[in-house]
Amino acid sequence: MSSRSLAYLLKHANLRLSELMGPALEPCGIDGREFGVLSVLGGSEPLSQLEAAQRMGIDRTTMVAMVDGLERKGLVGRRPHPADRRKNIVEPTERGREVLAEALRVVAAAEAEFLAPLPDGDAGLLRDALERLIPPHSGG
Repeated sequence: MSSRSLAYLLKHANLRLSELMGPALEPCGIDGREFGVLSVLGGSEPLSQLEAAQRMGIDRTTMVAMVDGLERKGLVGRRPHPADRRKNIVEPTERGREVLAEALRVVAAAEAEFLAPLPDGDAGLLRDALERLIPPHSGG
């Protein structure tokens, strides 16, 4: 694969960003995947596990395991869905919201470090271009 192919460039850019985010998130007690789940669950609307999994593009079983882990850490809680007792709404706890707020801060700093080599304005252009390439409600 050519080092100029889009797949190569995106993969290695993602690896570099992950190298910065991992250590940044350590003091928060979560990793990048947990940050993604907590970010989706901390949005403005309550979500079921299945809805959160669909938004992140991960399978149901993986989402259950991720939510179980976050619940053990006291960062999320489950409650019955008001309209459908077969579903659970998963929401951050007060502690989960605190961790998410701190994680958002350190992730923003890691992203700024990642984007620092780009000239002024190019970081915004890159973000805008990537957002146009990704369908709504994909990824975390």
